[in-house]
Amino acid sequence: MRDLTYPPVIVAAKTAFRLLGQHFTMSGTEHVPREGGVLLACNHIGYVDFIYGGLAANPSGRLVRFMAKRELFDHRFVGPLMRSLHHIEVDRGAGEASARTAVEYLRAGEAVGIFPEATISRSFELKEFKTGAVRIAAEAQVPLVPVVLWGTQRMMTKDHPRDFSRGKTIAITVGEPLHPTGADPVAETAQLRAAMAGLLDRTIRAYPAAEQPPGSWWLPASYGGTAPSPEEALRLDDEERRRRAERRANKSTN
Repeated sequence: MRDLTYPPVIVAAKTAFRLLGQHFTMSGTEHVPREGGVLLACNHIGYVDFIYGGLAANPSGRLVRFMAKRELFDHRFVGPLMRSLHHIEVDRGAGEASARTAVEYLRAGEAVGIFPEATISRSFELKEFKTGAVRIAAEAQVPLVPVVLWGTQRMMTKDHPRDFSRGKTIAITVGEPLHPTGADPVAETAQLRAAMAGLLDRTIRAYPAAEQPPGSWWLPASYGGTAPSPEEALRLDDEERRRRAERRANKSTN
């Protein structure tokens, strides 16, 4: 794939990170192979996750093609950029086409990024996973590498104002590759989720305490924060889907 846009975008992003005074703690990046197809499975806690998730593969010199929702590709300005970076458009109502594209990319030796939770977790803990990640990795016969992000939710996430103030720590933890066979996608998805839950716990506990004191809104309730519990987060997700459906219905009748 020709990448005229991706390299300068990476340079611009790293410049922005420096201007924002961000501190990075990265571990396990050696688990991302330097060549050949690989699927990176990332947790989803904020709107900028696909920017930071790609850094997991940066030490290996890889460019990650993320699977992202169709609405981004429909945007007047963001859409052309997403296509120029060869990201993969996902229609949540018909995901088979995007899965086929991901498999083609992987078989061609590309690094692809996926969010198994599909949507942002308001609790900042792991939601239930879709089985797409293990199915795609199994069909393409490539390793599935778990990646956990922490700190990105502090900049831009659901239900909170944007905050691009300086000095935030961004933690990226990469786990050992899994090798799904596709024989039991549900069990293999549970294995992926368990691996990522362990990475997330380790990453939260290692995060600078001064940056996430008890009561922080970006800290899960189970860790002493004030983020919604997973159950409350599910209720908020249901309300959001209902409002979105109502808007679509009203728009179609006007």
